[in-house]
Amino acid sequence: MIPSAEPANATRERPHTESSYGIPDDEKGLLSWTFVADRLRENRNFWVSTTLPDGGPHARPVWGVYTEETFYCGGGERTRWVRNLAADPRVVVHSESGDEVVILEGRVEHVDEGTATQERIERVDAAYERKYGIEHGTPFFAVRPERVLAWNEYPTDATRWTFAEHGV
Repeated sequence: MIPSAEPANATRERPHTESSYGIPDDEKGLLSWTFVADRLRENRNFWVSTTLPDGGPHARPVWGVYTEETFYCGGGERTRWVRNLAADPRVVVHSESGDEVVILEGRVEHVDEGTATQERIERVDAAYERKYGIEHGTPFFAVRPERVLAWNEYPTDATRWTFAEHGV
């Protein structure tokens, strides 16, 4: 595990929901950001949810990497989910596991040769190479979280991070 400090621009607290879910009121058992960062680095597959042109939801599995405190993923420019993001950059990224849960809610930044440094592109490609055995290439998306939810032993460790500014 690579240690990850708590994001400076985030507030960590309990998620708010109805009391019957049994989420504790105190902060005992809150997860650390390391739990989130490790899952984003280690999980192979993620579910991405976007918004269809008619306002409906659209979900699909993707590969993704977590490097430099940012989640990156990508897909073909003509795919439905990428066209959805071009029209509406709001996105939800969910870890594949329903037990070790990480849910990022936020917005994407479209990254290509015209918007990124060569060093950034090389760092993302290197992370893809280490994880999947291939470089991703451009374009790709950088997810800018607004809120992150995570748990491992629901409801006792259910944790929410709310970001003051987009990005970790």
